[in-house]
Amino acid sequence: MLVLGIETSCDETGVALVEGGRRVRSNVLADQQTLHARYGGVVPEVASRAHVDLLHPAVEQACALGGARLSDVDAVAVTIGPGLAGSLLVGVAAAKAYALALDRPLLGVNHLVAHVYANVLDHGTLPLPAVVFVVSGGHTSLLAMDEGGTFRGLGQTIDDAAGEAYDKVARVLGLGYPGGPVVDRLAREGDPAAVRFPRALLDDGSDDFSFSGLKTAVLRHVRAAGPEVNVADVAASFQEAVVDVQISKVVGVAKREGLDTILLGGGVAANSRLRARLAAEAERLGLRLLIPSPALCTDNGAMVACAGSFALERGEHTPLDVGADPNLHIVPGFGRRAPRRAKRRG
Repeated sequence: MLVLGIETSCDETGVALVEGGRRVRSNVLADQQTLHARYGGVVPEVASRAHVDLLHPAVEQACALGGARLSDVDAVAVTIGPGLAGSLLVGVAAAKAYALALDRPLLGVNHLVAHVYANVLDHGTLPLPAVVFVVSGGHTSLLAMDEGGTFRGLGQTIDDAAGEAYDKVARVLGLGYPGGPVVDRLAREGDPAAVRFPRALLDDGSDDFSFSGLKTAVLRHVRAAGPEVNVADVAASFQEAVVDVQISKVVGVAKREGLDTILLGGGVAANSRLRARLAAEAERLGLRLLIPSPALCTDNGAMVACAGSFALERGEHTPLDVGADPNLHIVPGFGRRAPRRAKRRG
């Protein structure tokens, strides 16, 4: 079974061929960082126009690298949400066209679910049930996943996603866009204990996250320090505050739910500090931790093809009149922003 995967939820055009749900035959990524760097962030209209230009050449390249023709494809999987509306529409329209022309099934994939299934490509069959932490530029979602692959929402950000906070702090520090990788690299040169930034909702008894206040604290510190600010120390201290909260929440859920497996996914899962500290904590507690390789943490077509392959195995098909849904939820009613303030439990 050979599945063509198409990912255009934001600013990266990803196309891949995945065989049998696990073997990556090709994984092409055309990123738009240089287009958006001048603006300090993704410009939706620029992103969608770039997808139009990049998508078909990426499909041709994926087929060439994967040693296959389009006619060899058994199904077409595509991200239908969540994401930027214009970007999603480009990918969905193209996938429909390929599926119709080839007379192959169309498989609509939730972007967050695809991030979870990226673990299959590196680690094989997912050991379920498990705690799932999807953390990226647009999402910070803490879930439980049962043996049948069904998700249950537990916690999420009530304001900024973790990746958003990284980008905004990078802008404050004059580090450019995208912020996550450069803050991660610079933090290795700094002292994570140099500045005691706040850890919002760390001990509030909820599974939710909040990074807006942390971002503001960094801004105030930088303004107060002026030219004397130690950028590496600020980057390290900011990152430590983020990771402290992430580990506390994820491990806390694993203990409470009685789950011994943790699955990570999303662009921020490539962060070296999060990976190292969570791995150490999981080992200390006897928990199994699965994280995709950094290349599979960021948006890519292979994870979409993988998730689509498992949907096809379950006999799922998506009708050709499906639309793109920028606000698609991984669990009904469980979205990008929590609709409430975090409440103490117990």
